[in-house]
Amino acid sequence: MLGSLNNSSSSQDAEEAPDLQYHRPQSQAIHMRQLLISCAELVSQSDFSSAHRLISLCSNASPYGDSTERLVHQFTKALSVRISRLRSNLGSHHQLLSMMNINNDPFRPQVTAASNVLISPITATTINTDDQIQSCYLSLNQITPFIRFSHLTANQAILEAIQVGQQAIHILDFDIMHGVQWPPLMQSLAERSNPPMLRITGTGQDLNLLHRTGDRLSKFAQSLGLRFQFHPLLLPNNHDPAAASNVALHPDEALAVNCIMYLHRVLKDDSRDLRLFLHKIKALNPVVVTVAEREANHNHALFLQRFVEALDHYTAIFDSLEATLPPNSRERLAVEQIWFGKEIMDIVSAEGENRRERHERLETWEVMLRSSGFYNVPLSPFALSQAKLLLRLHYPSEGYQLQIVNNSFFLGWQNRALFSVSSWR
Repeated sequence: MLGSLNNSSSSQDAEEAPDLQYHRPQSQAIHMRQLLISCAELVSQSDFSSAHRLISLCSNASPYGDSTERLVHQFTKALSVRISRLRSNLGSHHQLLSMMNINNDPFRPQVTAASNVLISPITATTINTDDQIQSCYLSLNQITPFIRFSHLTANQAILEAIQVGQQAIHILDFDIMHGVQWPPLMQSLAERSNPPMLRITGTGQDLNLLHRTGDRLSKFAQSLGLRFQFHPLLLPNNHDPAAASNVALHPDEALAVNCIMYLHRVLKDDSRDLRLFLHKIKALNPVVVTVAEREANHNHALFLQRFVEALDHYTAIFDSLEATLPPNSRERLAVEQIWFGKEIMDIVSAEGENRRERHERLETWEVMLRSSGFYNVPLSPFALSQAKLLLRLHYPSEGYQLQIVNNSFFLGWQNRALFSVSSWR
């Protein structure tokens, strides 16, 4: 999707960092990639003994080395868990992780007895506390542009979809988390000559977090003099599409629905739940639906195809972190091991109902949205200028590339699209 973009190199920035201890030549990176793919191919053929032998060749990859080593470490560990799960005939990779002996120091690496693979305990999904994950999300929001780009672009789409003079606005935000998306939008509304009443329904799976988020947003609205209400909506762990029907609507409100990195969670082995969810959203008659998702197909039914797609996607992400952050950054380490490591573990090691990271490319979301009665609303030139300004001021690297395709925005690293944002009605 970003194939026409200039291919400005990030390796030079990485090589000039004074504290880097590892400088793998490009040929070595290609070799390690092929080794991982060969291992995944053997796993897909249930040749676990041969796959285990290949994994042992990658077992010395360090989570503290260069981007290639760190990536190999994450994928090697995930492959090891998949092999152990399949060998043990366990139904869920979470059961296996819970049996691992985890040291209390989250930054101290150790070795799994099953496969002799170096594993950093901070990456084990069942060990990470909610506080660690929430803290990591905030770090991700600061050190990478992906979430801020999505929030900024979605906010502008919402502001442009709601007519000036509208006196009541309701935002339904699926998986609001800390609500960091909304203060800029609230400030824009407060600056209008006749500020509207703003109501946000924030969904999530942690009621305490929802209440804390609501309290922070309420205090911020009070400081702006903006009339504001917050309503928490607890969602089940299985992201039941019927939950969208539990939203209380007022007849005088303009409704905006915000789905930032959410639609892929509603997907299962088929698309029935997602289509039901979209039909229920359409029935709410929103003035705008904002969608941000990974630009990757991590939902392929064939494991090998899913693995290769994930390997290329996270290679670009790890390269971007390598080029833009210091080599000793603890924030980068936490984001790679907790956030992206958790995603890699899910995509590679889980199957069936246990697999949650079902990212799809925008073209897939387009088909499902259009079949549910939505049409695409072009994002504005002003939204594009804002996104460019965000990158120039806060993430000044030539590696980040922005492009408009089919009325939607794509943010990528070098020549690979990584995230998309689109607006629908």
